[in-house]
Amino acid sequence: MSRLPTVAIVGRPNVGKSTLFNRLVGKRLALVDDRPGVTRDRREGDAHLLGLDFRVIDTAGYEDEDPDTLPGRMRRQTQAAVDSADVALFMIDARAGIVPLDEEIARWLRGASTPIVLVGNKAEGRAAEAGLIEALSLGFGDAVQLSAEHGEGVADLFEALLPHLEALDAEEAAEDDENPDAPLKLAIVGRPNAGKSTLVNRILGEDRMITGPEAGITRDSIAIDWVWHGPDGPRDVRLIDTAGMRKRAKVQDKLEKLSVADALHAVDFAEVVVLLLDATLGLESQDLRIADRVLEEGRALVIALNKWDVAEDPSKLFNGVRTALDEGLAQVRGVPLLAVSAATGKGIDQLIGAAFATREAWSRRVGTGELNRWFERAIEANPPPAPGGKRIKLRYLTQAKTRPPGFVLFGTRVDELPMSYQRYLINGIRRELGFGAVPVRLMLRAPKNPYGGN
Repeated sequence: MSRLPTVAIVGRPNVGKSTLFNRLVGKRLALVDDRPGVTRDRREGDAHLLGLDFRVIDTAGYEDEDPDTLPGRMRRQTQAAVDSADVALFMIDARAGIVPLDEEIARWLRGASTPIVLVGNKAEGRAAEAGLIEALSLGFGDAVQLSAEHGEGVADLFEALLPHLEALDAEEAAEDDENPDAPLKLAIVGRPNAGKSTLVNRILGEDRMITGPEAGITRDSIAIDWVWHGPDGPRDVRLIDTAGMRKRAKVQDKLEKLSVADALHAVDFAEVVVLLLDATLGLESQDLRIADRVLEEGRALVIALNKWDVAEDPSKLFNGVRTALDEGLAQVRGVPLLAVSAATGKGIDQLIGAAFATREAWSRRVGTGELNRWFERAIEANPPPAPGGKRIKLRYLTQAKTRPPGFVLFGTRVDELPMSYQRYLINGIRRELGFGAVPVRLMLRAPKNPYGGN
């Protein structure tokens, strides 16, 4: 499992470090009070900020005291936290302005090897303007303007942290993705009696799952480790067979409800989901509902037409299902569609190969430079609209996460960007940057205007 990057929050007492810590972890883990010096030990928590995941450390207020006193020992803990962090947030109180202790901390941090991001807390309103200008003298550039208490300025904090954490995340992702031993977590879902367990038995080459003409034999989601001998050598796969999913209105039996819930749980833990269709029945509305659920969960999707050996007019059937899928799943046109036969084994190697290729696209990361060169071309070819005659200015695009790919679009008045234009960008990302038909997330962020309320 990848190590989360670490961010330490440092500063003199009572500038709002613990308030920011609580906001980033989403819980009141750290005690907060108007009195300085409430925090004494380092406190750690898992933080989530607009798609960025990292470990955050709340430190004691840095005080210039004898090393043997309690404040001195607290300072040693803070120094150790900064030394071990990947990036440190140096927080000042923008309303109080720069005091001698801030300058003392700045001298120490300038000598540290850890990258520093200056944060001006309590920056809402005009009272903070003078303090933010003074902060330039500390030598860390413009301060990120933030109100930890009210949650204002988090988009700007994200923007400041991203260059530091993105490089680390990319290194970790590359290590994970380059690992040839990483097993493919592959769930097989579909309506009852589509042939899921028969397909698993054919893949494994043994009667591992009970099968029969009766629908609903499988009740639990069963995970089986298996090695696929593909063209590039052996690859590990964790196969998950699930219970059939009927329309909700038809699911009355309590045990069947639990089985369907278990199947949905299996989807959450899969990387790639194979939706198995019965070629003798074609595509039904329930199949599209299952596919929608898989894509909503952010999983990569492959669709397989089973019982191909007994299908009537196979060419017409395949083209009809392809057209219906592109209409019914318009948000991800071109989902891989393969013909297989669990009875004869036809198409199984192609199915597993497509699942590995789809996982590769689902895990893909595009560098910020390449992404923004494409973004500039996309905007030039089709500029954003100007609702009410006011221009929407799109500044830049960055990839915040993979699995599924998530992008953050920064700009002014992005809350007025029409869904049609967002779809234009998402479809371009898929088509031109190698993401294929995997679910792509796009988040819109506008930087905070410090004078917006005045």
